[in-house]
Amino acid sequence: MPTLRLFLCLLSLVLLTRPASAMQVLSKWMGQTVYVPIYSHIYADDRFRDRPFQLTATLSIRNTDPERALILTSVRYYDSHGKLLRRYLDKQQTIAPLSSIRFIVPESDSQGGSGAKFLVDWKAEEAVVEPIVESVMIGTKLQQGISFVSTGRVIKGTPGH
Repeated sequence: MPTLRLFLCLLSLVLLTRPASAMQVLSKWMGQTVYVPIYSHIYADDRFRDRPFQLTATLSIRNTDPERALILTSVRYYDSHGKLLRRYLDKQQTIAPLSSIRFIVPESDSQGGSGAKFLVDWKAEEAVVEPIVESVMIGTKLQQGISFVSTGRVIKGTPGH
């Protein structure tokens, strides 16, 4: 119990103390592949070593461009060993300006493991402001709750002009 509380306090401090840069320049992109960590479970306490703390994970993709749409071409879910578990799109999907879309991995789906991930591919007809691609994990057990965010990282991309 104290270990989980300490973990939550430290996680809150890390998230709240990230410096904001007033000089950041918004980059524009024609497309990207984004790696997004997902945790279907975590090990929160010594008592749960053999019983992981199950989590629901939500992948959120937000088009931050106020004028241009982007096209989601692929959303793939992989397990801890890099094995493809699921494709979430049957066809490309347009995300309108300032719109968002979500994909959920339910708490009952533990096959991804603690090292699961999404690979998200998107493109645009005109250069767009980089979207926000992140995951939110949440879980409750007894009277404890835990939630945290994991930010996607661009692993391949085509910059706009």
